[in-house]
Amino acid sequence: MDRFDLSVASERWLWKKDTLKEPTVLQSFALDEVHKHLYVLQIVWGGSEAGDLCLNRLDLQGKRLGHMYLRGFGHGVGIGVQHAPDGTLWIWTECAASEGGYGRGVTRFRFFPGATREVADVNVRFPIPGSTGNQPSICQATGRIAVRHRVDDVPRYRIYDLAAFVAGDYTSHLADFPQTGTHPDPTVPFQGFALHGDHLYQLAGTPYDPQSNPPAGRGDTHVSCLHIRTGEPVQRERTEAGHSLSFREPEGLAVRRTPKPWLCMGFASGAVGAREFSVYYKPHRP
Repeated sequence: MDRFDLSVASERWLWKKDTLKEPTVLQSFALDEVHKHLYVLQIVWGGSEAGDLCLNRLDLQGKRLGHMYLRGFGHGVGIGVQHAPDGTLWIWTECAASEGGYGRGVTRFRFFPGATREVADVNVRFPIPGSTGNQPSICQATGRIAVRHRVDDVPRYRIYDLAAFVAGDYTSHLADFPQTGTHPDPTVPFQGFALHGDHLYQLAGTPYDPQSNPPAGRGDTHVSCLHIRTGEPVQRERTEAGHSLSFREPEGLAVRRTPKPWLCMGFASGAVGAREFSVYYKPHRP
């Protein structure tokens, strides 16, 4: 499948929604296009160091349909949706948070509205021994999973066949390469990623700040693309999507496949304790 051209102008999907359960920013999101649901992860208010997350299920207009709490899971940097052959819907997230609040492994579980899951309730997978900061992304088009992780505090990606990964085969990965090319300024924080076909998309940027990132400059957010076969950068573009938002922190990337492919970018806005979220997208242009 063709990659997204990151120079294509962004369009608005969801705008300044205040429907998430927690008053914190979104961290990542993924789509269940079979049932027309959007899943959004947040850190629980005051739960960052413990790795406590809130998982929201929304409809495609942004209305909240339910939520779950995930205690000790991580920071919520990545999320994936898997449709199993038997019809079961699985949600993939990081899990088993370290003292810094980031997952040491990944897991999958079913969504149950109002439920709370502890680490002991799920099967935690540790595909890269000794790694930290594990986060998943699922490509539903190819049946692959990307696991972002850190080895010696250096971020990398490892790509697996999802069926093999579910079966516990972590040795025959399809690709392994370092995170690179996220932003012209390497100190700017990483904010999300999405695997789609043979390409992996990355998001980086900071919220507005009167001195370092003033709103008049329309932000420092960049979206980039790596080829998973080579690990080499393919394209990187600055985006002004949602530039009129207050605060405007980029948070999360996801791919919507139908009716036409979209590369979706999340943005947090609003005041502390009353955050909102917006989603913009880059349409696929053949």
